[in-house]
Amino acid sequence: MRVFVVGTRGFPNVQGGVERHCEELYKRLVKFKGVNITVFARTPYISKGKRVSSWYNVNFIYLWCPRIKGFEAFVHTFLACLICIFKRPEIVHVHNIGPGLFVPILKLFRIKVVLTYHSVNYLHRKWGKFAKIILKIGECWSIKFANKIIVISKEIKIFLENKYNRKELELIPNGVNIAKKIFKKKALKKYNLEHSKYIFCVSRFVPEKGLHDLIDAYLMIEKPDFKLVIAGGADSEDDYSKNILNLAGQNDNIILVGFVYNEELMELYQNASLFVLPSYFEGLPISLLEALSCGIPVLLSDIKPHRDMLIQEFRFFRVGDTRHLKIKILDLIKREISKYEKIKIREMLEKNYNWDKIAVKTYRVYEKLFNNLQNG
Repeated sequence: MRVFVVGTRGFPNVQGGVERHCEELYKRLVKFKGVNITVFARTPYISKGKRVSSWYNVNFIYLWCPRIKGFEAFVHTFLACLICIFKRPEIVHVHNIGPGLFVPILKLFRIKVVLTYHSVNYLHRKWGKFAKIILKIGECWSIKFANKIIVISKEIKIFLENKYNRKELELIPNGVNIAKKIFKKKALKKYNLEHSKYIFCVSRFVPEKGLHDLIDAYLMIEKPDFKLVIAGGADSEDDYSKNILNLAGQNDNIILVGFVYNEELMELYQNASLFVLPSYFEGLPISLLEALSCGIPVLLSDIKPHRDMLIQEFRFFRVGDTRHLKIKILDLIKREISKYEKIKIREMLEKNYNWDKIAVKTYRVYEKLFNNLQNG
């Protein structure tokens, strides 16, 4: 069973929720008998020295694309589809509705398509009117023509069922690896940080993540005795990312560490006094799952995907309300997470967000399609 993957920038260690999802999922799927995975990666995100033909038995094809918002995914997916039509894998797995624009073309050549719907992209502020129209067309065509559709959250499932009356949607969420304790203090020394003396956020620099609200709320606090640390960066420099840099530059206690991963990222999670996620829109944020797996307190905007995590009510603030966010930061930074809360969160993560279980569910989706193909 050959599966070609379209819609990710690539991996390992490439910034983005879809990228992290694919990194964890496909290295597990290749362990199933007869499954061969090939991922189309984007050359601007992986330098020549880091490109490998295979990683954990996952194969890669590296394709050029312009690193221009609105054109990058379109060009990359178009080139990937041409190769799919030529090589004719049994299944093409498309991630998100932008690349989903090309699902009808794949179906025209009788290629089975699985779509994973990660988020309602056209609600994100970074897109202009024309881009939003294209994304809506991509959603419509991919929902109509994909053989199987995977959604990562209950909210997206209900949204698509109501909008398109398509009922056979597979709910398979993002996952998380339960974090192992990091005893090293390399990252703390590197960024001049102290244990439990900073709040932490992991995010790309895009408007829907609400980083401007978090920085504004921090700047409203008089003489805070804790720092604000933000991990992540911009996909491409724009007015919003420049604004975040300017805002952060107003206070020496706001530390931008860039995109970090593996042990360094886990160390920053585990030593934070509070993890804050001020997003306006989310699918199912892996950064939140990672923070929960580290057993640290969290503070979240009160959007539906966050509330679906069944976290206690006092851990939410009104989305977009910087004054309320400031008040909640000052309140929660003084509260340690209880032993009971840690146990309940760990049980929830192991039950609902286990990558091994997620891989099994995804394999079953492939297996059904492949068997249908074999049976004519």
